[in-house]
Amino acid sequence: MTLPSHWYNIVPDLPAAPPPPLHPGTRQPVGPDDLAPLFPMELIEQEVSTERFVAVPQEVLDVYRMWRPTPLLRARRLERALDTPARIYYKYEGGSPAGSHKPNTAVPQAYYNARAGVRKLTTETGAGQWGSALAFACSQFGLECEVWMVRASYDQKPYRRSLMHVYGATVHASPSSVTRAGGKVLADDPGSTGSLGIAISEAVEVAAGGADVRYALGSVLNHVLLHQTVIGEEALGQLEEMPDVIIGCTGGGSNFGGLVFPFLREKLAGRIDPVIRAVEPAACPTFTRGVYAYDFGDTAGFTPLLKMHTLGHDFVPDPIHAGGLRYHGMSPLLSHMYELGMFEAVSKSQSECFEAGVRFARTEGILPAPEPTHALAETIAEALRCKETGEPKVILTALCGHGHFDLAAYDRYLLGAMEDFALPQARIDDALAGLPT
Repeated sequence: MTLPSHWYNIVPDLPAAPPPPLHPGTRQPVGPDDLAPLFPMELIEQEVSTERFVAVPQEVLDVYRMWRPTPLLRARRLERALDTPARIYYKYEGGSPAGSHKPNTAVPQAYYNARAGVRKLTTETGAGQWGSALAFACSQFGLECEVWMVRASYDQKPYRRSLMHVYGATVHASPSSVTRAGGKVLADDPGSTGSLGIAISEAVEVAAGGADVRYALGSVLNHVLLHQTVIGEEALGQLEEMPDVIIGCTGGGSNFGGLVFPFLREKLAGRIDPVIRAVEPAACPTFTRGVYAYDFGDTAGFTPLLKMHTLGHDFVPDPIHAGGLRYHGMSPLLSHMYELGMFEAVSKSQSECFEAGVRFARTEGILPAPEPTHALAETIAEALRCKETGEPKVILTALCGHGHFDLAAYDRYLLGAMEDFALPQARIDDALAGLPT
């Protein structure tokens, strides 16, 4: 298996074009000049590209070769434990330097920014996987890195923070007193556990204030999902049989999109016909309980308006352990595709997910990060349905990262101290009341 030489852009193959981001002041589609304070032009061009394939630069391929191609494995021991006729395959991204799929986009983002003469990148991180990935990527291209880590994860996952420091990054707990956006949140709620929306506001505020500083985003936007398609492209070449069901976890959408987009290309061309299913946390259910509307990507309202499935930019999720899935919105591209009926979505409680993670570790030997346990929980549920019906379905999922830094969360589960958060509809309604009009 060789490295894919191109990223795949699904936009030209869609039956309808996705709605454009809007300028919050004029409500007109944003142009390159609106995005230039945050991103280098080469990434802006990828964000709006209508080309089906985008070449991966040689310098990026050179770094990718540290861990790519990643293995596609069959979960035979899990199959036996479930006594299922289903055949379960998983694409394992935990062998990257940061332990997740996130370097697939962190590396090209750092590369394009370095080419543009940028000195420092700012970003947010939930569970710390994205912050770790960007810190690693910046170290490869000589950039400074400043990270705002959601306070809940900052406290829960100290070793993710330590890894970012090892790679040379500066890390703040968000909300922080470093920025106006963070200071405002702390003034209203000194004990705030934070959210990705707040952390994005802080990172964007600092990036917008420096001529040689830019912002990097680990999910949600088109160019991020584009870079992640190396996952699905490799999987297409590695599978000896095509999947009947493809399952991935969703927070902002990069892992899910990276796995499924190349398979959706084949489905749209009539060559395969898998069921595709997104799995999200019940505590932050953007697909299954959010609305499809224009909303800010951050809490303070610094970003363009994005047409996406959202719980409202004021929504602050409960501090579940899958910190990478605690985002109020969903990728606009995936949201558009969900509206077109191109895939399904379900939500899972964290207890069910950690049960799946423990079962996977005890059979396959890999400790999953909390995020992909959502996909594993649904994979196990699908395999047990196959046991009932006798259908020998082929199931493909993405194990997007290891859980070595998440042992405190597993301890809570094993000790019976993990809580499932029942999200009241009133909290969603209150946050949605703040949608821009």
